[in-house]
Amino acid sequence: MSEILFLAHSVPFPPNRGDKIRAYHLLRKLASLGPVHLGCLSENAEDRGSISEIDQVAASHCVSNRLKPLILAGVEAVLAGKPVSLTAFHSARLEKWVRKTIAQRPISAIVVFSGQMGQYIPEGFAGPVVVDLCDVDSAKFESYAEAGERVWLNAREARLLAMEEERLARRADATVLISKAEAALFRSRLQAPFISDLKVIGNGIDARLFDPAAVLPHPRLDPSRGPHFVFTGQMDYRPNEAAALWAIEHFLPAIRGAHQTARLHIVGRNPTPALRAKDGAEGLSIWGEVPDVKPFLASATCVVAPLLIARGVQNKVLEAMAMARPVVLTPDAAAGIDAIDGEHWIESPADAQTMCSRIEPFLAQPDKAAATGKSAREFVLEHHAWDAMLAPLSDLVRTHAGEARDAA
Repeated sequence: MSEILFLAHSVPFPPNRGDKIRAYHLLRKLASLGPVHLGCLSENAEDRGSISEIDQVAASHCVSNRLKPLILAGVEAVLAGKPVSLTAFHSARLEKWVRKTIAQRPISAIVVFSGQMGQYIPEGFAGPVVVDLCDVDSAKFESYAEAGERVWLNAREARLLAMEEERLARRADATVLISKAEAALFRSRLQAPFISDLKVIGNGIDARLFDPAAVLPHPRLDPSRGPHFVFTGQMDYRPNEAAALWAIEHFLPAIRGAHQTARLHIVGRNPTPALRAKDGAEGLSIWGEVPDVKPFLASATCVVAPLLIARGVQNKVLEAMAMARPVVLTPDAAAGIDAIDGEHWIESPADAQTMCSRIEPFLAQPDKAAATGKSAREFVLEHHAWDAMLAPLSDLVRTHAGEARDAA
């Protein structure tokens, strides 16, 4: 039986943040097609405690600790002329395991999740390769540089990472992006005509897990105390931190100007020092990591996603929609989800007064908020179930594997 090698930059368990969620569902989909061998990198004890879950899905695995300090990775990258993203995710142990697995197992295809892991594809591998870039990471670093953040380092990373992304796409039999917008952006940045198979596979949502009928509201988000606005995410991720700070400094004063009892809840692990310093301000709660984000979503009068920089499809938005909550979001946060403004959510520029005015009907007419939330859940059930999202992956792996066998 043909077997698949799956390389991911993070341990897919527990699936509690965007990249892990996508890796988790990719792994399960590949395992449904045949034996899959997982190579990935761990960041902490929680990752390393997930071996039993991996054993239930993967035929074999290598989980290599990612312990290299970022400063050391930066020095190595400069000396080697490589992106920091590659040196930070390099593991000699994982590299050796990949070569051994390909030599000893009938690996028919390699599936790579994220550009950092393309460095592990052996040059001599003759089978098909599918690279899921997900987002155009080089564009993200470019936007940081343009915003004046560590300009030289981010501009360098953007330039070198763009070269690596193009190299991987030319090496791959199929290259996957998370949305049509990301695919168009990727194509526009190529230095030469593109010849690989370019596919779009979006993010999905487990609507059985995110089911408002099965979740109790959080007791501290009592609707009688006033409207509650919730923003979720990994809070040491720069775009989430920037969005949270904008919400605290601009949105919260504006909404409390109209509704004095309004509260903003920032929910997500690893809030940065800049965010922790805001905790305790009037109307604000910085929760940090919580056992389960669903009770916060279930209790939200409205979920806000005021992202100023975003790549791909936002899981936080899909989760809120699946929980039948009304969502107000910026155009960047809306990218990759073909929902309709005014029907499935409310879209607003990052302007506090405009955002508040668009939210006002939800506060004045609770039935309207409930109807929008209901439409949001119906939309993700129909268009963003994981099985539907990942259906093209079966054809990519099987078709290209078949082509490789025919050529042999």
